[in-house]
Amino acid sequence: MHSHSMSGTGVFTAPSHRPLLLLFLLVAALLLGTPEAMAHAVAEGDKGFIQESSGVMLLPFIYMGAKHMMTGYDHLLFLFGVIFFLYRLKDVGLYVTLFAVGHSITLLLGVLAEISISSYIIDAIIGFSVVYKALDNLGAFQRWFGYQPNTKVATLIFGLLHGFGLATKIQEYEISPDGLIPN
Repeated sequence: MHSHSMSGTGVFTAPSHRPLLLLFLLVAALLLGTPEAMAHAVAEGDKGFIQESSGVMLLPFIYMGAKHMMTGYDHLLFLFGVIFFLYRLKDVGLYVTLFAVGHSITLLLGVLAEISISSYIIDAIIGFSVVYKALDNLGAFQRWFGYQPNTKVATLIFGLLHGFGLATKIQEYEISPDGLIPN
């Protein structure tokens, strides 16, 4: 029986798992190539709501944030790769939270400080994050470099980078400063 450490250092190396991970890479490449997955697209209805909103509206914005996280191919593919070998709900929650916290920090920072990064660069980083995690799951870094990167740190860093994608997109909208930070 193969073991897996929660620190991200243990990796299944059984040949039976490799086809599934390679399939994951193929699906990731196909999905990240679709226009809907590019540049953190925001649905037209959500765009209109964001632009017309004024004042604190926590529940609608929590709903939109959850919808963004659950419908973004980039988030789903990266997080699927992160939780692929996790078996305890507590660990899944930790990694999803690390990604969401990173995403939220740069979303706020990007919008409030008007930090904009080219959507093409963000899309390339997002694609890289999915490939990075697939290679990590295959044990490539351990075999190639004799070193296993910290999965928690990588998840937070990629969450930070993904957040700039949405921040850059939202900066294109006319947003009321009233309630901006809580929302």
